[in-house]
Amino acid sequence: MTLGTVRHHVRIARPANEVWARVGDAAALHTWFPGITDCHVEGTSRTITLGTGMQMPEEIITHDHLLRRFQYRIATPIFQFHRGTIDVLDMGDGTSVVVYTTEADPRTMALAIGGGTAGALDELKRQLEPNEGAA
Repeated sequence: MTLGTVRHHVRIARPANEVWARVGDAAALHTWFPGITDCHVEGTSRTITLGTGMQMPEEIITHDHLLRRFQYRIATPIFQFHRGTIDVLDMGDGTSVVVYTTEADPRTMALAIGGGTAGALDELKRQLEPNEGAA
């Protein structure tokens, strides 16, 4: 198996626990991931609904509040393997770094999903950081 891997990160001017409160809420992915319109979680299963109306089942692999790590796999036949990992790292200065990694086989699917994860991190930063230009 030859995996494709795409990793993006963003530094957010908010404490890690505040960022994790948003990222670690498995049912709230649609609030910060563009193109996803709904999420439903039942136990270790999550179903996301895309803007097209297509639903994709996922399996939650890791939901670790201490490490601030969330891992899941997309459970559809188009993947031989998939693992998404989101880590929220405390930078020790009131800021955090969010790392979103996608591993997939076929490799091209990592690229397809990776574009979305970059946009999701940008949206997360936009929502969590105060508006610098606000009066």
